[in-house]
Amino acid sequence: MRTVSRICSVARTQRRLFSVTSRRLDNYAFIGLGQMGYQMARNLQSKLAPTDTIRLFDINKGAAETLAQELKIQQVSGAAAQVADSAIEASREADTVITCLPEPQHVKSAYQSILEGRLSARSQPRLFIDCSTIDPSSSHEVAAAVSSALPGGQGNFVDAPMSGGVVGATAGTLTFMLGAPDSLVARAELVLLRMGKRVLHCGPQGAGLSAKLANNYLLAIENIATAEAMNLGVRWGLDPKVLANVINVSTGKCWPSEVNNPVPGVVETSPASRDYTGGFGIGLMRKDLRLAILAAKEADAKLTLADKASEVYETAEKEDRCKGRDFSVVYRWLGGKE
Repeated sequence: MRTVSRICSVARTQRRLFSVTSRRLDNYAFIGLGQMGYQMARNLQSKLAPTDTIRLFDINKGAAETLAQELKIQQVSGAAAQVADSAIEASREADTVITCLPEPQHVKSAYQSILEGRLSARSQPRLFIDCSTIDPSSSHEVAAAVSSALPGGQGNFVDAPMSGGVVGATAGTLTFMLGAPDSLVARAELVLLRMGKRVLHCGPQGAGLSAKLANNYLLAIENIATAEAMNLGVRWGLDPKVLANVINVSTGKCWPSEVNNPVPGVVETSPASRDYTGGFGIGLMRKDLRLAILAAKEADAKLTLADKASEVYETAEKEDRCKGRDFSVVYRWLGGKE
């Protein structure tokens, strides 16, 4: 009995020693502080440990400096935030690198800079998480470059485009569509759930982007159809709120009708009720539609409505009254009553 007692005592002591062992310090890099990235970086920083470090970089250095200053003034708890002068400076000591950039060429350029620089040795393989919405082919190209520059599994690249817009980025309620091998899902989720509320593992690297572009292609079509249907009903003399209620309990129900209704006043929280500001920009929708069309051609998938939808967004965006506004502004372009 005394022997068993001594063993138990040693085990308890070992557990106590393990529990007070200092946690590993983590270093993060966040590259790309646009409307989405700015808020995502803020949420990530606030949920990291004070012993961690997050280095911020944007080609507009003022964005990184503003965020770092805001965090300092507001005394936000979380990781120490530092401003970097380049993508490689931000990434050199990072265990996890997150990128959130506008176009494929920006993603390629950032990773070329990072991989050509002198990355310090890390105790665990680096994880690169690209949250940009780009075409799958470009993403595969970057993933191959990472594997080539950091052989032996020392660098892993995954794609994690998101849904939820600026509102979701600010509230930390984004949904991420993750393209990654099974072995990296848990590690990527740990990071992404600090910036959102849901991670959907779509398959291997590139699958997240495929899912995102398929979804946004559907969204682009639904938005135009909703704007046309609402305009049609209003011109027939229907109250737009009554029409929206009918649609939203019937087979026409969709996100553009229920949440992002294009008629001002129907949904008080929609961009349409704020002169089409503060939502998903028409230029971004045009870009995503273009990427979806490109990816569809590579997959030999027929998109019968793509060309006309692309024409609608391109034409609408050229008008001053629509440019830079939420993509539901298509209703205004159609001549809808406001």
